[in-house]
Amino acid sequence: MTGTQQPAAGDAPTRERVARSILENGPSTAADLAARLTLTPAAVRRHLDHLLDEGLVEARERRVYGTRGRGRPAKVFALTESGRDSFDQQYDDLAVAALRFLAETGGDEAVMEFARRRVAFIERDCARLLTERPELTPADALAQVLTSGGYAASIRELPVVGAQLCQQHCPVSHVAHEFPQLCEAETQAIGRVVGTHVQRLATIAHGDGVCTTCIPSSTTSTTIQKETM
Repeated sequence: MTGTQQPAAGDAPTRERVARSILENGPSTAADLAARLTLTPAAVRRHLDHLLDEGLVEARERRVYGTRGRGRPAKVFALTESGRDSFDQQYDDLAVAALRFLAETGGDEAVMEFARRRVAFIERDCARLLTERPELTPADALAQVLTSGGYAASIRELPVVGAQLCQQHCPVSHVAHEFPQLCEAETQAIGRVVGTHVQRLATIAHGDGVCTTCIPSSTTSTTIQKETM
């Protein structure tokens, strides 16, 4: 056999760990991945080369804020659309066809009502979690609930502005690309959890690498308003 040597089948679980680490933590350098996964840099680069060949990841130049130091900036590796699709997605052609039918027969409001019902778990589960763990902020509860729902979410504290909710994965991104009501209902649910208007800055459904939502500083420790069912 000519050409590059094909990786052993036993490498597949480790390659999946590398890809999942990028999914959950965002674009990462080889050094980041090696430290996170307790692998050697050489092993990480070997797996990254395979993922690059398969079109599951792509190399990008790391953004540098402020003065750039000497030398070439480290490359970061991010999942491609195909890479995201390789993970379990909670949608298929049937879901898209069903929403198209719903839009044709019931109009946009029917689609929006479906979207609201789909994300009802966010407020319900956040209320339960904050009752069980009152030391959490609503933003922290959101990150945990969304992660449990397959969104790989985390909170980044930002000076002055407040916090940013980052969702590295969206299990319905392809459907949401055609039906933005899914993103709209989710954003509204997030705002109700923290008790104020929040602003969506980017979404995976529209081609961004991560879904980001700005949560104003005055609300990061606001107590959730629990709804009575």
